[in-house]
Amino acid sequence: MQLMEAEKLGVLAGMKISTKGRYGLTIMIELAKKHGEGPTSLKSIAQTHNLSEHYLEQLIAPLRNAGFVKSIRGAYGGYIIGSSPNEITAGDIIRVLEGPISPVEVLEDEEPAKRELWIRIRDAVKDVLDSTTLEDLASYTDGNQEAYMFYI
Repeated sequence: MQLMEAEKLGVLAGMKISTKGRYGLTIMIELAKKHGEGPTSLKSIAQTHNLSEHYLEQLIAPLRNAGFVKSIRGAYGGYIIGSSPNEITAGDIIRVLEGPISPVEVLEDEEPAKRELWIRIRDAVKDVLDSTTLEDLASYTDGNQEAYMFYI
């Protein structure tokens, strides 16, 4: 496939994750890094990543409702991850914050070759997101750049 065709395909089939998904993953990766160390405040995550604490507060509610985070009250309160970082995938988080994972709408009346392509792209994206745990991402971002390579 020529580069130009590949670029067009990327535009047509590219799934764009909004700031909700990206910042939600940021929250969850930070909590995974601190797993077992006690609660982490959203303020500290916001400061570390130069993000809006108010926006992170809006994202934490659906993550808490899904059981991915627990809130701890008190002077030294904050949030902890709801289960082990190896039990939560990037796909789990993206689905809670963004909805179903589907780069393009697959139409029944689309020609079979294109329909098959869109399904394969969707499945490849899902496979990467569903096979990447928070533990993987936390390890990768801890400076261990060679620990994981992600391919679609």
